[in-house]
Amino acid sequence: MKTYLVGGAVRDKLLGLKVKDRDWVVVGATVQEMLDQGFMLVGKDFPVFLHPRTHEEHALARTETKTGPGHRGFTVNADPTVTLEEDLGRRDLSINAIAEAPDGTLIDPYNGVDDIRDRVLRHVSPAFSEDPLRVLRVARFAARFAPMGFRIHPDTLALMQHITGSGELQHLVAERIWQEFDLALREAAPAVFIGALRDCGALQVILPEVDRLFGVPQPPQYHPEVDTGIHILLCLEQATRLTPDPVVRYAVLVHDVGKGVTRKQDWPSHHGHETLGLPLLDEITRRLRVPREHADIARLVCEHHTKMHRINQLRPSTALDLLESLDAFRRPQRVEQFLLACEADARGRTGLEDRDYPQSEQLRKLQAAATAVDVGKLLAQRDHPPKDISAFVRRARIDALKAVTGPA
Repeated sequence: MKTYLVGGAVRDKLLGLKVKDRDWVVVGATVQEMLDQGFMLVGKDFPVFLHPRTHEEHALARTETKTGPGHRGFTVNADPTVTLEEDLGRRDLSINAIAEAPDGTLIDPYNGVDDIRDRVLRHVSPAFSEDPLRVLRVARFAARFAPMGFRIHPDTLALMQHITGSGELQHLVAERIWQEFDLALREAAPAVFIGALRDCGALQVILPEVDRLFGVPQPPQYHPEVDTGIHILLCLEQATRLTPDPVVRYAVLVHDVGKGVTRKQDWPSHHGHETLGLPLLDEITRRLRVPREHADIARLVCEHHTKMHRINQLRPSTALDLLESLDAFRRPQRVEQFLLACEADARGRTGLEDRDYPQSEQLRKLQAAATAVDVGKLLAQRDHPPKDISAFVRRARIDALKAVTGPA
């Protein structure tokens, strides 16, 4: 019975990164032997245990055999005769298939150390193509390590394309797909994740509403990059600069999906794309089980981002409509998320990445002015209560906004 540190802990140590979680593989042991030593069995699909003192995960060395479609179509063999090299051989990437013995010796049968040095994301074996989830995982690792110079090896990308063409992606459950998306949106370069999915054809399968934006032209006077898909990637890069919030980053990713269904004869104009995008967002939410908060902010940004860009031209009543749509008086944090997404959209244009976005401060001023309206005080000044309280409050808030915007 031998125990080795494996996976991300070894990889991150070699990269000089902080090790967050340590996983271990145990070779030559049975389930009963682990239980006898005080380990707690927690794995459902294969034998995984928690150490009695450290509570770190220890898994029995195992092999997997493809028996059905999808991510879970495998049978697992965790017999004590399974070797460390066999266990490492079932892993996705060579950089994740390195083990460290208790004395610090590295066991690296698939040249992961060389790939770390060369900054390459390379599959361990042809068995990589048996698990469709690995398409998303590799794209996510590309998003994580892109700032360190990592790239997907062409042979691995070819296998990702093969998986996509096989139809295996359709067997992934929505919750598992969304989990990878959510993790990728939190990475250092989520735009790389989207680009990698597109390079292997998976974006067309998983998020066709975004994939169809590539090649759709926009007016060059507003969008020097012209291509809407490129604009989305640029916006996502700007959102990454502005905030780590995955809710904002998701809203930025899908805010222009309506441009993919505007009339081609009107291109590069996209009149009405804001409202055309709303049913598409509802479909994405249903298909991928997008969480409520993500979906709500995405709808607000999709519907109102162009209005926000011209906030200084809005009449006070229209500006109040916007604040009410954002639920600004009860949930001010929602306003901040909306503003970050709109700023990322304004900056996600070639040559305009560092432009100022004074519109954010203007909306905050309007929000503060409307919020400061003391309804109780105004009512106390009247001889008789108004017939319609909501209309009275609205009128008072519009008057407050006029003091900021003028009577236009």
